[in-house]
Amino acid sequence: MTVQITIIGLGQIGASFGLALAGHTDKVTRLGNDRDPNVLKQALAIGAVDKVTYTLPDSVDNADIVLLALPFDQIKETVQIIAPYLQENAVVMDTSPVKSAVAGWMKELLPPNRHYVGLTPAINPHYLLQTEKGIQAAHPDLFSKGLMAISAPEGTIGAAIKLATDLSALVEGIPYFIDPLEVEGMMAAMHILPQLTAAALTNVIMDRPGWTDARKLAGRVFSQGTVLVDYENDEDTLDKSIFQNNENVVRVLDEMIASLDELREVISGQEQATFVNWMERARQGHFKWWKERNAGDWQSAEFKQMGIPKDTLWKRLFGNLEKLFGPPPKRRKEVKK
Repeated sequence: MTVQITIIGLGQIGASFGLALAGHTDKVTRLGNDRDPNVLKQALAIGAVDKVTYTLPDSVDNADIVLLALPFDQIKETVQIIAPYLQENAVVMDTSPVKSAVAGWMKELLPPNRHYVGLTPAINPHYLLQTEKGIQAAHPDLFSKGLMAISAPEGTIGAAIKLATDLSALVEGIPYFIDPLEVEGMMAAMHILPQLTAAALTNVIMDRPGWTDARKLAGRVFSQGTVLVDYENDEDTLDKSIFQNNENVVRVLDEMIASLDELREVISGQEQATFVNWMERARQGHFKWWKERNAGDWQSAEFKQMGIPKDTLWKRLFGNLEKLFGPPPKRRKEVKK
């Protein structure tokens, strides 16, 4: 029996899910839908989906899993359209950064015996610095070596959570269970604050009287420090995400302002040694994070801290994976040239 997964939104995240499932087409049927007909053609051409549909009701007919890889502001409207056509026990998942609002819409709009689980993917560190966007940035290993945060509303049935867990593992993401409100707090700090900081820096410098001349000397440091003002991808609508998650955003902004106030006092007080330590702590922290993020082996580190054998917990979590999707494909060994 084949599991049908419908992917609505075939940008970087949606198309990458499809590509990651390409080796399991004997067990999984991949159906794609996108507002842009050209994107649908590209998705078929690169093998991200097996077939496409041009209407939302047709796309979810007979779907066991519906993955909404959409901008936050398109999710509610999409669910309103597809809800009446979802088959019983279908599981709807999304990849947006704001989970509590989406969970509320799902509770309001989904018919009985249709279920919701939220996913928040952390991408393969190999692609963290890539500049491509949309379907051009899709890769079959986009979720490898990254966590797949799974957040389910209270009362979600175990079968739906297991399905999300198995799907995460199948695309080589590391399942990580987390409360929806925790996801939003983390996204405010890691996803939204850097973009706001870059925008504030850009506005402060460009509003200075000397910008007309200074812009001629602005170089690499200014470019890299402000580049996030241009950051936008298929799964993000910044203003909607901010104002839906405004309490967390205000909190992290307050923390940022307090840190800058502290730094101002250090510099105005000529506390050079304190400043050097402050910078070194940031450098060392960033280096440690980058090293861990590129290794991607969060299980070994955290299981070691908890004293839990990695293999035991892994088997406990994924022992039934093969019942649903069959055995995972064997990896080919790379031949050294």
